[in-house]
Amino acid sequence: MKKIFTFLVLLASTLATTAQVSVEARIDSLEIVIGQQATVTVTATAKEGAQVQFPNFKQQQMITPGVEVVETGPVNTSDANEGQCIYQRTYTLTSFDGKLYYLPPFAVKVDGKTYKSKSLALKVLDIAVDTTNVDKFYGPKDVQDNPFQWSDWSLTFWLSLLMLLLATVTYYLYLRLRDNKPIVVHIRIVKRLLPHQKAMKEIETIKADKLVTSDNQKEYYTKLTETLRKYIEERYGFRAMEMTSSEIIDRLTESQDQQALDELRVLFNTADLVKFAKYSTLINENDMNLVNAIEFINKTKLENMQEEIVEKPQLTEDEVKSVKTRKVLKAVIWTLGVLTLAILLFEIYSLYQLIA
Repeated sequence: MKKIFTFLVLLASTLATTAQVSVEARIDSLEIVIGQQATVTVTATAKEGAQVQFPNFKQQQMITPGVEVVETGPVNTSDANEGQCIYQRTYTLTSFDGKLYYLPPFAVKVDGKTYKSKSLALKVLDIAVDTTNVDKFYGPKDVQDNPFQWSDWSLTFWLSLLMLLLATVTYYLYLRLRDNKPIVVHIRIVKRLLPHQKAMKEIETIKADKLVTSDNQKEYYTKLTETLRKYIEERYGFRAMEMTSSEIIDRLTESQDQQALDELRVLFNTADLVKFAKYSTLINENDMNLVNAIEFINKTKLENMQEEIVEKPQLTEDEVKSVKTRKVLKAVIWTLGVLTLAILLFEIYSLYQLIA
């Protein structure tokens, strides 16, 4: 009685275990064209933690004559209900012979025991070939040469790099030239007074200051003689400001009216006596000397002298260098710009020749 009970327990345990394991195989397509692929998914349901071994096929191994394995996928695991686990593996198949194939069951071992899936069928379809018109079919092509060789494009490539480099340098120099403010030299045309006009203006100032009747005769004669000296220096072109009165008279003797020179000599002598010998003159004598100075200026003045002069400011050494640098920089920018444009035009022509 005890043996019968043990047997029944083992039988129930075996049946429960068997009921917990199932193996199923599904194919994604029942028909394929020669060379196409079909995927078979093998699913095993077993208790969690079970040792499950799927069949292993090598690449191009025949699963059945005419059907080969292209790829064997990894084993994927997912949880099921009530302590069950689902194990899956995919197999990619193909065939190059058109017919209906019988795929044998896939055997899966679970805890050392083998379970098999149902068998599958795979139909491989041939491609219809019109053998009556064989002229439509052509043999394999020969190996074609590359239409573009490096030797044809190397010059264009390197010139493109050179053009980009030149364009970059040109733009950089342009920015430097733009940021550095240019030195603008303003040339002024100044309308100047003629020597006799300046002298007469000074004499009018002496009159306005009433130096003729002033007690300070030294100031009067100093300003009067300085006015004459400046006039003579600008009119005749020698340094009258640095010469004595007698030296001035000697220089003027050769070309001037003797009477005017005598009057000028008297004026200078009187001025020297007042400035250096503290000589005192009379008012009428001061008036006479002023009149003599005006007559000398009127007799010797030149009306056709240039009245306008061009004044160009003098630049410092750094400013001169800056002007030269800007000129050189402009020349370099123009040169690089023209060279870049020439390379660009040559590049366009070369590309046209290569593509045409």
